[in-house]
Amino acid sequence: MAAIGTQELQSLVKPDRIHRRVFVDPAIFDLEMARIFGRMWIYVGHESQIRKPGDFLCTRIGREPVILSRHADGSVHVLHNRCAHRGSKVVTQECGNTKRFQCMYHGWTYHTDGRLAGLPMQAEEEKDGFDFSAPDFGMRPVARCQSHHGFVFANLSPSGPSLVEAMGEARHAFDEFVAAAPDGEVELAGGCHRYEYRGNWKHQLENLTDTYHTVATHASTVAPDGTQFKRRTGTKGTDVQFYDREKRPVILDVGVTVYPGGHSSTESLFPEGQSGGVWEEYRALLAARHGIERANELLTQKIHNLTLFPSFDLLVVQNAIRVILPIGVDRTEVRIYPVRLKGAPEAVFQEQVRYVNLTHSASSFVQSDDLEAFRRQQEGVESDAQEWCLATRGQKRERYDNRHVGHGDKTTEIGQRHQHQAWLDLMCAE
Repeated sequence: MAAIGTQELQSLVKPDRIHRRVFVDPAIFDLEMARIFGRMWIYVGHESQIRKPGDFLCTRIGREPVILSRHADGSVHVLHNRCAHRGSKVVTQECGNTKRFQCMYHGWTYHTDGRLAGLPMQAEEEKDGFDFSAPDFGMRPVARCQSHHGFVFANLSPSGPSLVEAMGEARHAFDEFVAAAPDGEVELAGGCHRYEYRGNWKHQLENLTDTYHTVATHASTVAPDGTQFKRRTGTKGTDVQFYDREKRPVILDVGVTVYPGGHSSTESLFPEGQSGGVWEEYRALLAARHGIERANELLTQKIHNLTLFPSFDLLVVQNAIRVILPIGVDRTEVRIYPVRLKGAPEAVFQEQVRYVNLTHSASSFVQSDDLEAFRRQQEGVESDAQEWCLATRGQKRERYDNRHVGHGDKTTEIGQRHQHQAWLDLMCAE
C-alpha cells in the first residue's frame, strides 16, 4: 500500500469541512496510531489505582498494550506489555497485585519496574555469556512517563514537550478541578463504565466539544419534561433551564473555548453553584483550605468538561473522567471513571456516582443517545454519496487572543475545526 503523503493529508481537512476518509480509511488509522498516539501524551491511569507496591493496571496507548505499575520502592512505571524473550504479551489480567510479572510461554519473570527477575535454567544460559541485567532482557519502559495531580500520562516518543508544556493553557482548568478537593488531592473510585461502539474514535472526540447536538440527540432528557440533569443534590443550583419562557432552547447558547494543541472546554450548563444541605458542609471544608471567597468560586463550576487532545476528557460537572481507546478504524472503546474529591463529604461523592450512572453509563439515557449517533455517523461516512462532513457553524463569530486561545459561542463548531487542525498538523509532521 502506497504511503499517504503530506499533500494528500492536507487535502482531507479544509477550514470548514472534513473528508470522510478521515473516519473510514484503515491506512489513515494506521498513520494516526504512529503519528498521534505514538507521539502524544496519552492518559494511562491514576496513581490511586496503584496504591500499594505490586499494584498494576493494564491498558493501551493506541494499539500498544502497556502496564501501569507501582514498584517495591513506591516508584510508578509504564511498561510495554511484551516479553523480551519471544514477544508474548505478559499480563492479561486487567489489574491486580503481584510480586513479579511472569510470561506464560517460557516462564520468564520480571520485577514490577520491568527488570528481568529470572528465567528457567538461567545458569545454563549464563554459561553462554548472556548479561541478563542488560535492558534488552527486560520489559521495556515507555519512552516517557509523567504525572499531573496523580493522573499518569505516557508518551511513546523520547522527544517533544513535557506533559505540562503539552497541556498549555488547558492545564489551568485541570488545576481548578483538583483545587475543589478540600484535601488537595483526587482519586479514582466508584468503578468504571465501559462500552464499545462501531465507529471511529474521532466521533467521540468531536462530540466532547459539541453543544449543537444536545437538543436533537438528547431530546428525551432536555425537553421541558426531561429529568436527568435535574437530579442533583442541594437545594439550589440543581436545575438547568434548557428552554426559556418562549420555549427557545437556551442550551444552544453554551460556548466553547479552544487551546493550543487541540484541547478544548465547554461552558457549564449550571450557571449557579450548588448550595444547601451537604453542600454547605462541603463549602466550609473548602473555605478552611482556601478562604470563603475562593471556596464560593470553586463551587461555581465555569466549565462543563475539559478535553485534552486526543483521548482524555475531564467531566467537571459529573466529577468523572472519560478515556477514548481506539481499537480499529471503525471500532472504539470508551471508559468512564468517577473521581472522588478527597476530603469532600462522602454524600457528595455518592451523589456524583449516581449522577454519572444517570448520564454516562452505557444504559443511561444520555450516553446511549450518543452511541446511537456515533453508529449512524459511521454508517453514513462509509457511504460515498458525499465526500465531506461540514463544520461551518460559528466561523464568523469565533475569536482568538494573543495566547492563541479561541472562543466561540452559540453552538459553534470551533471545537471540531480546532481538533481537526491539530490532527492535520500532527499527521503531517514527518
